[in-house]
Amino acid sequence: MAQQHHEMTAGEALSVYLQDQATEFLRSLRLHRESSTDAQGAEESLAAARSLRGAARRVGATLHTFRPLLDQEWTEGLRPELAWLSGTLAREHAYAARLDRLLGALHRLSTPAPAVPATPAAPSRASVRESWAQPPAPRTGEARARQGTRKPAGQLAVGAAKAAALLERQLTLARTRAHSAALQAFGSSRFHAVADSVAVMASDVPLRPAPDTDLKPLAALAEAHLTEAVAALPLLRAGHPYNAEALVHGLAADTAPEAQDAPWLKVRSLLRLHRYAQEVLLGDAPPDARLTAAGTALNRHREAAEAAAAAASAARTPRIAPATAYALGVLHADQRHEVEAARFAFQQAWLREAVTAP
Repeated sequence: MAQQHHEMTAGEALSVYLQDQATEFLRSLRLHRESSTDAQGAEESLAAARSLRGAARRVGATLHTFRPLLDQEWTEGLRPELAWLSGTLAREHAYAARLDRLLGALHRLSTPAPAVPATPAAPSRASVRESWAQPPAPRTGEARARQGTRKPAGQLAVGAAKAAALLERQLTLARTRAHSAALQAFGSSRFHAVADSVAVMASDVPLRPAPDTDLKPLAALAEAHLTEAVAALPLLRAGHPYNAEALVHGLAADTAPEAQDAPWLKVRSLLRLHRYAQEVLLGDAPPDARLTAAGTALNRHREAAEAAAAAASAARTPRIAPATAYALGVLHADQRHEVEAARFAFQQAWLREAVTAP
């Protein structure tokens, strides 16, 4: 398809990409509707919903970047509906992933460090609960010396089990509500209107009459917006593996989302727009590995930031035990460290891209 793009007009190349994504949207919707209710069917349903979200995001981003080539009224009407659908379908998966992330982190933080470094498999929720039910094994003076200044796991384990139960209760409830909202969305007239518009797009993309605008300047504009947003990030500070100053800000007693995260989340959105614009231009060409690495780091950043916010929210639950609040505070700090690690990884990926770019 990359070669074909050189032979097609801008409108034709854009139509091919949007029709491909519309077809993927409809295929995923059919698989989602046909999935059964057993365990295998549930996995297939989740995979179909993930593909559906991806197609919706790509169509919405493409409508935004290349809107001068498309019918304005149709574009402005469909874009917010696709964003609504993608966001609605993403919440259930996000809550489940957040719970797994937090339970895994609690298990890691409350388990004594092994004498020999190892890379164990991710623990199941059942094994996490079982490990908390057992009292921590006594450690010798040599073991304490190897552990260094790390807080004794036994002290954290006192509140870890109750912290895990609180998080599981809150996030499972949120996931259940998100699942219900997704089911309601699939049955709504609003969703059927979106599906009908996508079905029409699969065969006929509403272009402006005789569009003569080239794709490359519009894609370059998306890249320029990304570059400008990255330039506003504190990349020099993010280049340090441990950023104590940012961690202090992350521990501030503020119920609002971390203000320092907003520029990074903006870059994540702009990077996605840039990557999808490159897909339109390059067709089936392999994606830029450096952009993929940068996007992966920003995804980790968002997941860790939202997990830290969930831990902080749980810690504000009235009348919880001090040991539970302590465990949640340690968990919050741990996830803010993960935020800093993700920023460091993005800084490394982005600078490699800047150095090696032609």
